[in-house]
Amino acid sequence: MPKKLAAGNWKMNGTSASQTEVTALCGGIEQVSCDVLLCPPATLVAPMASWAAGSTLSVGGQDCHANATGAHTGDISAPMLADAGASHVILGHSERRADHGETDDLVRAKTQAAHAAGLIAVVCVGETEEERDAGRALDVVGAQIAGSLPGGVTGANTVIAYEPVWAIGTGRTPTLDQIGEMHDFMRDVLARQLGDQGRELRLLYGGSVKPGNAAEIFAVPNVDGALVGGASLRAADFLGIIRALDAA
Repeated sequence: MPKKLAAGNWKMNGTSASQTEVTALCGGIEQVSCDVLLCPPATLVAPMASWAAGSTLSVGGQDCHANATGAHTGDISAPMLADAGASHVILGHSERRADHGETDDLVRAKTQAAHAAGLIAVVCVGETEEERDAGRALDVVGAQIAGSLPGGVTGANTVIAYEPVWAIGTGRTPTLDQIGEMHDFMRDVLARQLGDQGRELRLLYGGSVKPGNAAEIFAVPNVDGALVGGASLRAADFLGIIRALDAA
């Protein structure tokens, strides 16, 4: 299996003053064995790649367009992210699906574009509170996985991040049993869809992951890391999560 992965999604946060936190993070991960990724806003991808030079920190984007070039004002393509120093890109995050109406078909096209540019796609899936209350959580996530992944997916070019929408930024987390049920389900779905490669994809949990609850989440089978939001903005907090993952 690939190394476990701690990924941070800065969302619409961060300026050049954030270099202090990135420098502290780079120093703090020198001795850890898991992979560490930060995905800042697009304005910081190139600077962060420069700040992280010589360290084991990887840098990614938070979205990309499905086309490599074109008349798409305000959008950023996968080749542009790669040119700026990114190695990964987050795709299909629930905030993109909800705020921008992104469909599984669009996420699949973006994932294909990311692969073509040599980027590792971190594809996000997750159910809303209403869907979970209706008993549809597994069906929803299964459909998102089936619809969002193009051909050619491997454990080397794709990561799946499960983020229950109702747990993102709310301080709420599913029970460990709920996390385990979903991650086991996703592993089975991917194995059926992709064969051996489906067993190689890293499955991240995301949604109010903090240093205080990280160790128990990482002890759940088929949880191969985390996609962390607010707690990744400060090096001290993110390092607490990274160390918990490294010890898992």
